[in-house]
Amino acid sequence: MTTQGRGRDLKTRVKTAKKRSHSSTLWLERQLNDPYVARAKREGFRSRAAYKLIEIDGKHHLFKPGLRVVDLGAAPGGWSQVAAKRVGAPEGQGQGRGRVAAIDLLEMPAIAGVEFVQLDFLDPTAPDKLKTMLGGPADIVLSDMAANATGHRKTDHLRIMALAETAADFACEVLAPGGAFLCKVLQGGTEATLLAKLKRDFRSVKHVKPAASRADSAELYLLATGYRGGQQ
Repeated sequence: MTTQGRGRDLKTRVKTAKKRSHSSTLWLERQLNDPYVARAKREGFRSRAAYKLIEIDGKHHLFKPGLRVVDLGAAPGGWSQVAAKRVGAPEGQGQGRGRVAAIDLLEMPAIAGVEFVQLDFLDPTAPDKLKTMLGGPADIVLSDMAANATGHRKTDHLRIMALAETAADFACEVLAPGGAFLCKVLQGGTEATLLAKLKRDFRSVKHVKPAASRADSAELYLLATGYRGGQQ
């Protein structure tokens, strides 16, 4: 590993090891030079993705003390950390204490104010289990999930959009009327079905791209607010 440049231009370069692919080398180099990665380490967040949610909330004011939040595909927990702090979940019992229920196939170390279940969110028992954990229906459903990449752009796009559509269906099972849904999508031409569904089920639907999303990334977020609760 070497560094090039001086002062602000200092950049870490990673040499390709025999057992490391070129793509892995590029990913590692990008991580080492990403200011959000460094900031997350300094500020105690488990992933740089925390700053995406912080920026979205700063602009659209999703969170309020006392709200109930579901975090789909939560591991490693960056979004759950942000949600817990902003709804008052770590503050203990009393007025203004929100709740955060997180779910993932992977294990996730405990987070203050977050109840976690290791389970596939597609499991038929998942909606009722999460509502029980929250003590009622959710006010917000979050999904920063992404399907495992194949390296084929069209295939990866279709897979993440299918995942987003499934997450939207799940959100409609657990949200209270007036609730909000935020999920990751990719730019492309196959969003019509998902957009039509969200516009039918929510009063407002918009695309958002926080600054913490890498400029060269095709990722966007769909923010749907004002869940109609089954009312057309």
